[in-house]
Amino acid sequence: MSKNRKAEEYVSQELEPKLFPLLLGESSLRPKRLFYKGALPEKDSIGIAMVGTRRPGSSAPELCRRLVHSLKGTKAVIVSGLAQGIDSYCHEAALEAGLPTIAVIAQGIDARIPGERADLARRILESGGAILSEYAGDQASLKGMFPARNRIISGLSRATVLVQSKNKGGALITADYCLGEGKLLLAVPGDFDSEVACGPNLYLDCGKAKPIFLPESLRVQAGIPLTAHSQEAPSLQNLAHTGCQLSQEATMIFTKFNGFRKTFSEIQEDCNFKTGNILAILTELEIAGLVQTKDNMQFYFNGSL
Repeated sequence: MSKNRKAEEYVSQELEPKLFPLLLGESSLRPKRLFYKGALPEKDSIGIAMVGTRRPGSSAPELCRRLVHSLKGTKAVIVSGLAQGIDSYCHEAALEAGLPTIAVIAQGIDARIPGERADLARRILESGGAILSEYAGDQASLKGMFPARNRIISGLSRATVLVQSKNKGGALITADYCLGEGKLLLAVPGDFDSEVACGPNLYLDCGKAKPIFLPESLRVQAGIPLTAHSQEAPSLQNLAHTGCQLSQEATMIFTKFNGFRKTFSEIQEDCNFKTGNILAILTELEIAGLVQTKDNMQFYFNGSL
């Protein structure tokens, strides 16, 4: 995908069916017409649909970020619907990770996109991604266009990931399209009393979806190989190659909490270090890329061992 162009420079174009991107041309769900702006993915790219509710839980941004970042170093293209919530979080995570992303919209390809979604669409185009629609011009959204949009999301993709969803909604429609094509449906398990976990848990409980218990398992479950020139995520094994050496205390804390989210208080309770020492260790781990935090209250130990 080409980059470094302003979004307004992209003029909408119609695609011939034989040029439909990813798996859409082979799909029984392919539309008769398809319009796009931006740059289409390379032929050997692998579409991964990531969908969910517009009103997800508070952990959703980090959940989407970890899932998407687990695909760094692959030919994955993140496909979603540019809606609020899970869709936008996944597009955002792809931009952050440097992965191409495709947004399929339920309106005319030239219709105005309102609110913050307009800025996200602009950034997708400028990063080398694409906006797709089966509707020409400035056709406004109608209710029936959203299920139709969802079938294209599934049709483009090798697998669909159900991140968070209530027991009804567009994400489940996409999941059903995925199953109808005989494609792989993956789902993130959640607490059984969480409303936004109802959808994934339902499909997992009846055996229609396979679970993703760890973000890192997404790539393996979907059968996406690392590219030959890819670099591994920061880990204790490969940090030495970068010239970064952790202290004994930092190594111990990372090993203890790897793969988990911890508050500062929880770290204090589980470790015998003074407050100043813990702060120094967390800073060391952040610099090494093994710990992330946005608010200095919750710390994500999500490197790989």
